[in-house]
Amino acid sequence: MNYPAEQQFAPSPAPAPAFVGQGTAVEQSRAVAEVQAAVVVARQFPRNEALAVQKMRTGFAQHTLAVRSFFRFSRGKSNVSGETIQFAKELARCWTNIHYGVHELRRDDANGESEMQAWAWDLETNERASTTFIVPHSRWTKTDGSTRLEDPRDVYENNSNNGARRLREMIFSVLPDWFREQAKTIATNTLENGQGDKPLAQRVADCIVHFEGLGVTVEQLEENRSGRKSEKWTNLDLGQLSIISESIRRGEITIDEEFPPQRVTVTEIRQQHDEQPPSTEEHAPTGERQQWPSARQPGASS
Repeated sequence: MNYPAEQQFAPSPAPAPAFVGQGTAVEQSRAVAEVQAAVVVARQFPRNEALAVQKMRTGFAQHTLAVRSFFRFSRGKSNVSGETIQFAKELARCWTNIHYGVHELRRDDANGESEMQAWAWDLETNERASTTFIVPHSRWTKTDGSTRLEDPRDVYENNSNNGARRLREMIFSVLPDWFREQAKTIATNTLENGQGDKPLAQRVADCIVHFEGLGVTVEQLEENRSGRKSEKWTNLDLGQLSIISESIRRGEITIDEEFPPQRVTVTEIRQQHDEQPPSTEEHAPTGERQQWPSARQPGASS
């Protein structure tokens, strides 16, 4: 007996739970109604692409948003950089009629892992992107290696950080590439131009004071800027340092990873040794005490 193609390859339905509570049933009905209403509203009020571009340009022309739009961290001998989840959410807000989210589908505390799903949906074009992934309940560092997370708050923050990275890619999947590239260009120009209400010298001084509060010296900042002195920094240098500061604040990199401690060279050690005054005391070899002739005692024979 021949069956339709879609019936031949249809997957077997997942077993339904034996009992569904009233609260679960109400939540399922509410979710279905909410999705249907969102689709209807999106069709009745379609996006205005010209207005979306205008909102995007206005948003990323703000210096505070431009700083939060990029990340940067070191991996091996190279640097990894890109756009943040804040950048992606702002694009989705400007483009309108985009739904997105992250769900924890299952948590297995015995094996120390969570199954999660990130998704984004364009309600107008019905384009949807989703990914399901496993997040281990562990944190890896260069010094301690992999460490198991037991605190529920640590597990939650670890799942949120991993989910945010996948969510960012899902949002980018349903947005036009040209819209994203224009936003990157505007945000980069905003960082390079800096804050127009302050002169460049004042912003350089403020940047140095800010990093000194984090324990980073001027010499380390200049080394990070390819050895250029602070008086030769440009708006681009300040923009990159702002991105580094935000990455440190978010915990994506550490200060020691981005600004390694300065190493003492052999020349400096020799110079320091030469500058030390020579010792005037002579010490006898270990285990041998030198006997010096003592003054003649009274009553001693000549």
